[in-house]
Amino acid sequence: MLSILSILSILSILSILRSEMVFKNQRVSKLSIYSIILITGLGLTACNGHSTKEIAANGNLDINKIIVIDTHLSNQQSVELILFYPNDKLSKINWLQTAGENITLLAKNTKVIAFTPNTPGDYSFMVSFSVNGGASQTLSQSITISETANKIAARLSHAVLSDNKVSLRTTLSASIVASTLQWRQVSGPQVNFSEPNTQGNLTVYFNAPQVNKDTLLNFEVSASDGEKTFTDHVAILVEPAPAIASNAYFDERVARTFPYNSNTPYAQSLVNCTYSNTLSSSCTLANLPLLAQENISLSVNNIMDRVVVSHQWMGDRFKDFLVNNDDNNDFKRLLRATTAIVISYDIRPSFYWAATGAIYLDAENFWLTPQERDTINEAPDFRTHFGNDLQFSMPWRYVKDNQYANRYFSKEQRVTRTSNDGFYRLASLLYHELAHANDFFPSTEWFTHNEQTRILDAATNTSFESDKLSISLPLQSQKMRDLAQVSFSGETANTTQNSYQPVDIKAFFSPDTANDFYAYSSLFEDYAMLFEEFMMQNRFQVFRDVAITNNPTGDNISAQDYIVTWGQRGRIGEENIKPRVAFSASRVLPEFDSNSALTIVPKPIDMTEGKDWLENLAISPLSFSSIIKQRSLNITTKQTQIAPVSYRYYQKTLPKH
Repeated sequence: MLSILSILSILSILSILRSEMVFKNQRVSKLSIYSIILITGLGLTACNGHSTKEIAANGNLDINKIIVIDTHLSNQQSVELILFYPNDKLSKINWLQTAGENITLLAKNTKVIAFTPNTPGDYSFMVSFSVNGGASQTLSQSITISETANKIAARLSHAVLSDNKVSLRTTLSASIVASTLQWRQVSGPQVNFSEPNTQGNLTVYFNAPQVNKDTLLNFEVSASDGEKTFTDHVAILVEPAPAIASNAYFDERVARTFPYNSNTPYAQSLVNCTYSNTLSSSCTLANLPLLAQENISLSVNNIMDRVVVSHQWMGDRFKDFLVNNDDNNDFKRLLRATTAIVISYDIRPSFYWAATGAIYLDAENFWLTPQERDTINEAPDFRTHFGNDLQFSMPWRYVKDNQYANRYFSKEQRVTRTSNDGFYRLASLLYHELAHANDFFPSTEWFTHNEQTRILDAATNTSFESDKLSISLPLQSQKMRDLAQVSFSGETANTTQNSYQPVDIKAFFSPDTANDFYAYSSLFEDYAMLFEEFMMQNRFQVFRDVAITNNPTGDNISAQDYIVTWGQRGRIGEENIKPRVAFSASRVLPEFDSNSALTIVPKPIDMTEGKDWLENLAISPLSFSSIIKQRSLNITTKQTQIAPVSYRYYQKTLPKH
């Protein structure tokens, strides 16, 4: 039985709702009213937070409407609008904001839009769509954002396919005790979090369940400031997807993607040939030719016709990069050896794949706003724990003027960055991955392939330049090759390998002619690592550091915990490595005068043994102007960066068919 106080509260709320309906001439759904009655009657209130509809099964949800999970919306909170038609097939979806402070909708052609308003007030949205291929329909939804800011925010609601990887993140105010944070699933088919105990975890990961119709998953996150408990909710709409065939090239579910340019001549084949779970045989060059086969002198527009994205903003950022940051035309030229560029929220790590001829880029390289970053899946690299039992580590970094070249931004901070902040990271990645593309498809062979040849067959029938490098100027250390299989391919280290100390690795690595530990993982990677470091140094005066250190364990490890046994800055300046650099660069990018460039490569600078990784940052001589620039930089967030191993790179295994 409801108490007299509860009944009076309900009547008061209904009166307010009725007044609002008359005042705004808007329809309030019965579901919203019933939710308020249920929450009031049972006393289930969130302190300064969102209230939600606790629904055991999707069958209890109103259908064929826009669903708003939270009934109280606060400023700086993530808001989601869900187009819920579980029994129908929707197409031609397009969301439009019709009132309120301007909101950037980053997934406006999907069934779920989510955003974080910065200003309280009234907002209205309209969505147009087609049901089962019929005539276009529209729905509208108005929401009110209160001035009260919640102390906990969960992000980001979105639509996924069955079996897609999902990550959800929480942002906490400073007064919240992080250890009190707890996730729970409110509704929908039960999912399995990657870590069964989510206590204190800002981020959770899981695979979307298999469903036979659109199904809504609702999650609650809660935390306390010591006096009050705050809550927020986030929803995932899972869409059905056919089972993945045993011979599929992509045997794990990939995100739904689309051509960046809808009017590209390759619209019909671009996604199907590069990023689809139905791809089971490589397309032919007639379906998707190399960019060079279409135009030897590429424009940015030529390239953008081959871009596949999960979100339009990702293609926008890539286009901006090509327009504003390719003064030497290096990347346009290197892209000639590819068939496509795929940028998606679920790609991690980046890679080039000869099976499709495409380069696959992690969207983490492109975001500028926190809202853009919200759309990217955060699932950690699957190789994170490879080599943990080894007694050494080989960290690396790019350095300019004795500072980290790449700025680091904690995911716990909602910051906006500039395109310059991520430029060197993206440039080095592209030099590396496109070196692979030009190894499988060297410029001498671009016009020798029959257009009816499959891309995979054309790529593997080539005369690999990396093979020639290994024959004429081979690496010598088999021990380093074997250790690389442990650190980068997940092989189990034997007793001898587990006993190696940093001083042993120095004896194996320093006399040899590799410029990085990752070079030992394969002949392909050796070839690409040389080119990447050379181009970064020549084009941008950005130098690569590599070191041999201990392998610290435990929590809260920082750069100061890595003690250098041996290290160098600009290792490609070693006289016995320069011929290998020239071999790679002259073949990857023939237009680049690599021989002249090598004459100005300085000798490597040795690190100081016994000092930590951070103490070995300022080892280059600086000009007066560089010193002034260095003093003006705020490098607090950069100094703790460390890359224990080269997990930024990935060599995806080629299919057997």
